[in-house]
Amino acid sequence: MTSTPTARRHGLSHLAELESEAIHVFREAAAVFERPAVLFSGGKDSIVLLRLAEKAFRPGRFPFPIVHIDTGHNFPEALEFRDRRVAELGAIAEHGFDALFGGGRRDEEKARAKERIFSHRDALGGWDPRNQRPELWSLYNGRIRKGEHMRVFPISNWTELDVWQYIAAEVLEVPSIYYAHERAVVRRDGMWLAVSDVVHPRDGEQVVIRIVRYRTVGDMSCTGAVASDAATIDAVIAEVAAARITERGATRADDAFSEAAMEDRKREGYF
Repeated sequence: MTSTPTARRHGLSHLAELESEAIHVFREAAAVFERPAVLFSGGKDSIVLLRLAEKAFRPGRFPFPIVHIDTGHNFPEALEFRDRRVAELGAIAEHGFDALFGGGRRDEEKARAKERIFSHRDALGGWDPRNQRPELWSLYNGRIRKGEHMRVFPISNWTELDVWQYIAAEVLEVPSIYYAHERAVVRRDGMWLAVSDVVHPRDGEQVVIRIVRYRTVGDMSCTGAVASDAATIDAVIAEVAAARITERGATRADDAFSEAAMEDRKREGYF
């Protein structure tokens, strides 16, 4: 994303411009919706979301409940980090939300590339591409009927590299699995899957110990690791800068299944 004339006129850096846009989105949503909450996976994108929300409403306390969808297939490192971070913020999940902040980014894959920042969902949580609102001049339409809600994506215009550079600039802690470590894995569907209570070796698969790291944190049954010796944030940033495949394209079996996989799941209420 290149700097806009406004950003250049005010002397904002690339990251400062992205941060400013995200904070604006948080404040707009807080002004429009009665019961917003933040979706938190324990992954790098939601970690950045929490910092942005903190900055948007300082010096007040963290203003939103935090919601975690526990599939039972989460990485232990992500769950441990989630519990510590939520305890620090003192946020409690409740129900009846009319807006959910998420860490989706347009650079992740094709279905997310066409996502609005304020993404309308029907009463069943489904996404209809024909029922989305224009977002010209950073103006967002948050009007909804009873039972409907919005998914709000403050970092839509960020890239994976932007996220890591922001983590470095803000000195944010992330789960250890984002850095190189030894892990027992099997090769499946072109990815290294961690052997666990969720993933068992199949006939013909060999369990090996590899030095890997994760570019994205999700369901253990379909999230693969990448071979990497990047054990520091500077090394991760250099690796991401040189990557030619998106994080989800390289490590998520569910997205690699077909080009329409995410599109279909969005219509059914996922993401």
